[in-house]
Amino acid sequence: MTNNDILRRIRYIFNFNDSKMMTIFDLAGLKVDREQLSNWLKKDDDPAYKACSDTQLAVFLNGLINFKRGKKDGKQPEPEKKLNNNIIFRKLKIALNLKEDDTLAILASAGLPISKHELSAFFRRADHKHYRVCKDQILRNFLQGLQLKYRPGAKPDENFSWD
Repeated sequence: MTNNDILRRIRYIFNFNDSKMMTIFDLAGLKVDREQLSNWLKKDDDPAYKACSDTQLAVFLNGLINFKRGKKDGKQPEPEKKLNNNIIFRKLKIALNLKEDDTLAILASAGLPISKHELSAFFRRADHKHYRVCKDQILRNFLQGLQLKYRPGAKPDENFSWD
């Protein structure tokens, strides 16, 4: 999954308009204009398409945490320069204030039931012996489950190919 794809899916799941998206970026300290945002949200084959970098997506996810949960006092976290699915999954879980059971239910609703142990392995330090890499399929199913939860009337494949 590309960063742009994740950005598009989050926008769709929460039905954010351009202004809301720009506000979320701004909450984490990045000013984004409408044209830049529009280019990130275009399909990959569009000539105006621009790739969203790991740092830019990290800023957006940090802004989403601030938007959903409120800004923490003090210094804001520095956006990661390199993202992986585990970090994206963790940031979405934090932003939505999801507990373990909530996250498991979301994955199960998308047709991917996993155990508590499997789930906790995604959120461990990378050097931990039980750490597990979050593959695209897990993140894709989590996003699909979020769509089922937050946009229950929409079909999972209405706007996206989930494969």
